[in-house]
Amino acid sequence: MREETAKPRNNGAVVLMCLAFVFGMGAMSFAAVPLYRIFCQVTGYNGTAQRVDQYSNVILDRRVKVTFDANVAPGFDWSFTPLQKSVSPRIGETVQVMFEAKNKSSEPLRGQAIFNVTPLQAGAYFNKVECFCFTETVLQPGETLEMPVVFYVDPEFAEAEETRDINVLTLSYTFFEHTKPVAGKTTASDKSNS
Repeated sequence: MREETAKPRNNGAVVLMCLAFVFGMGAMSFAAVPLYRIFCQVTGYNGTAQRVDQYSNVILDRRVKVTFDANVAPGFDWSFTPLQKSVSPRIGETVQVMFEAKNKSSEPLRGQAIFNVTPLQAGAYFNKVECFCFTETVLQPGETLEMPVVFYVDPEFAEAEETRDINVLTLSYTFFEHTKPVAGKTTASDKSNS
């Protein structure tokens, strides 16, 4: 009886395939957050408001109440508040509201706000023309800054099955410290490296 000999494995090819798999999974994990953010912005999923460059040209007689919520991440030494608790614009009407941030620390701090709209199904109809959340904000020690948000609720909000019975929306922000250091500010890692 003749014995069959096993073909030798090409270990180099197996190692390359494993490395390619690990690299691919790493790349996917880094891409997941930006891709999810884009998905939410395009679809309004998870209460993400839409960013637009133009105002609505249709204004309905129906009004919707929009309330405002402002928060600061734990450990971030800012105060952050809406200057109005709520507004009641007509659907399609462009409105500007103001928020105020103050750096309570003794050094410059850089922050950026994230936002959402509740009820979540209303996010696709909440359109922002201008918002401080589109860019990062740097405040010097003790500095106070008023920041505008310009928005409107899309007229399709009144007709959509999932939103036609909603009369109150909440625009909520949370400010986080931006991880990139402010020019001239010394961080704990800078001190440990010197």
